[in-house]
Amino acid sequence: MATTTAATVPTSAERIRSACIRGQALLAIADSADAAPVNAPVCHLLPDGSVVVAVPIGDPVAEAAAESGVQAMLELTDHAPLRLRERVRALVWIRGLLRQVPEQEIAPLLDRIATVNPNPALLQVVSPRSSKRFRDFGAPEGGDAEAGYALLRLTPDSAVLADATGAEAVAVSELLAARPDPFCAIEAHWLHHLDSAHPEMVARLAAAKLPPQLRRGQARPLAVDRYGMWLRVEARDGDRDVRLSFPQPVEDVMSLNRAVRALMGCPFLNGLQARRP
Repeated sequence: MATTTAATVPTSAERIRSACIRGQALLAIADSADAAPVNAPVCHLLPDGSVVVAVPIGDPVAEAAAESGVQAMLELTDHAPLRLRERVRALVWIRGLLRQVPEQEIAPLLDRIATVNPNPALLQVVSPRSSKRFRDFGAPEGGDAEAGYALLRLTPDSAVLADATGAEAVAVSELLAARPDPFCAIEAHWLHHLDSAHPEMVARLAAAKLPPQLRRGQARPLAVDRYGMWLRVEARDGDRDVRLSFPQPVEDVMSLNRAVRALMGCPFLNGLQARRP
């Protein structure tokens, strides 16, 4: 169950853009019960709305995309960085036509992706010509990540975001207009630091902001974005997610830390000076 204290939250399109950066991606041929989903270590949404993914050479998904294109489904799972009882925060499904990226476009695409997401898997992407040599010499069935990755492009027809509150379809035009949250790349590190190094801050947030009936459970940081943060309360009778909205949107770590102190009711934010010994 999720409870919010204000309506200011990232849009579904923004959450999908963020999930493309930090989510775990699976790619499968649509409407096929035989083809198993394959992990896609690279998942990058381009300005034109298409999604670039990398899958192991020899996988049926890569083979089908290389022939003439195939309808495929990309599933993104947004996990909470901390070890909670239920870590899945949201699921995203993007459906569309999957094709192999032409050889002459691979190097520029890799450079563009690496500037914002220096994923080590990018170094294992090989050209379609090299992929054919691996297949001709008998790459193991189901793909071989050590042999390299094939770079594919998914042109979306539809996108859906689902979480504990329900599901919402998102138009491709909305994805193009949206931007990922400014904290999505550092969220995991920030939440881990808050949970391990400053548990007293989490306890104070819970005491100041949670309804009395929820204060008996254990509060843990669940998520953060420029509009606010979520606390997960794990109790014997179940889990509850509560949103704490910042006084105003934040854009950097300094303003984020100030916003958290404001939620805690820190008196020094109001111009009061610390008492000198």
